[in-house]
Amino acid sequence: QVQLVESGGGLVQPGGSLRVSCAASGRIFSINNMDWYRQAPGKERELVASITRSGTTTYADSVKGRFTISRDSDKNTVYLQMNSLRPEDTAVYYCSLGVLTSTLARYNYWGQGTQVTVSS
Repeated sequence: QVQLVESGGGLVQPGGSLRVSCAASGRIFSINNMDWYRQAPGKERELVASITRSGTTTYADSVKGRFTISRDSDKNTVYLQMNSLRPEDTAVYYCSLGVLTSTLARYNYWGQGTQVTVSS
């Protein structure tokens, strides 16, 4: 059993910054990819940023240069630093982790989501 706990969302003014975190715990052998998705009202869930086990990162064009994904493999935690936030960044943010469990089974786990609202 693996649990993901997200934190760090909230309300911020345009141009502001937030950092969201996602910590995994449980029977984890290793974590491969760590991803952040977001879903705005009435829209499909979209991939925002990814980081591989070796640290290679990719970003959606809409957030390049403003968001930074990072990971602490010792803590099984992934972060998303969001700067220069815009109203269109308002969404529920979800982490998604590719986990190899202690029984060597592979699963993709999702966090519960954290609301990020950018508004004046």
